[in-house]
Amino acid sequence: MKQSRFWAWLVFGIGAAYFLIPLIATFEFSLRMRRGYYSFDSYASVFSDPKFQQTFTYSAVIGLLSIIVGILVVVPAVYFVRLRMAWLRPYVEFLTLLPLIIPAIILVYGYIRLYNSSSIIPFTGSAVGTDILLTFAYVTLALPYMYRAVDTGMRTIDVQTLTEAAQIAGASTPQIIGRIILPNILVAVLSGAFLTFAIVIGEFTIASLLNRPAFGPYLQNIGANRAYEPAALAIISFIITWGAMSMINLLSRFAPRTSARTD
Repeated sequence: MKQSRFWAWLVFGIGAAYFLIPLIATFEFSLRMRRGYYSFDSYASVFSDPKFQQTFTYSAVIGLLSIIVGILVVVPAVYFVRLRMAWLRPYVEFLTLLPLIIPAIILVYGYIRLYNSSSIIPFTGSAVGTDILLTFAYVTLALPYMYRAVDTGMRTIDVQTLTEAAQIAGASTPQIIGRIILPNILVAVLSGAFLTFAIVIGEFTIASLLNRPAFGPYLQNIGANRAYEPAALAIISFIITWGAMSMINLLSRFAPRTSARTD
């Protein structure tokens, strides 16, 4: 028993060291901007940079829009699949996995090809249109995570019974989804939302090729032209990402533990 515990702790220690040592080294390097002693000058330089504020704000707004669009698309889709079209579920699951298989660079070139300034829907012909296109692209990238989060949440409630009860009370389909289904799966939806936000904040390929002032291209540009600021930005990005993951872990404690109904 003691020997098994020893090996378990040894494996855990090796795994923790694999992740923590590079992180600690990056943090230590980010403090060495002022020669001779440690300081937070690199962090001050990053936070005082107007481009940092602009790009982070831009990505945060696009992230929020992506979350809203994702919820409006995924929640009704999962609801109708589970309620009336169970036979369609394997095909929907396959489609939602495609963003994990198709590289982002292929996705963005397809968007540019279909929605350039000479097409029927010229999204790339204006800044607002390109922002809309970028939002849709991020919804697509986050689709596997948002769909599975919502689908898992939907399994914990009795969709059929709730729908029938609401229909007897005279509720319409939008009211059923918005006032009954969504509040019951809010924890799952928020988990998918935090994953979406984490993806948007660090994404580079699509934002760069669409020439948008997002946080991902800013990270790459700083990494190519500065020494200590990239390390500081790496730590900041790590904190943002793990903050989102921590919120998911916290919210999961409030989620229902068992399903009200089996498939």
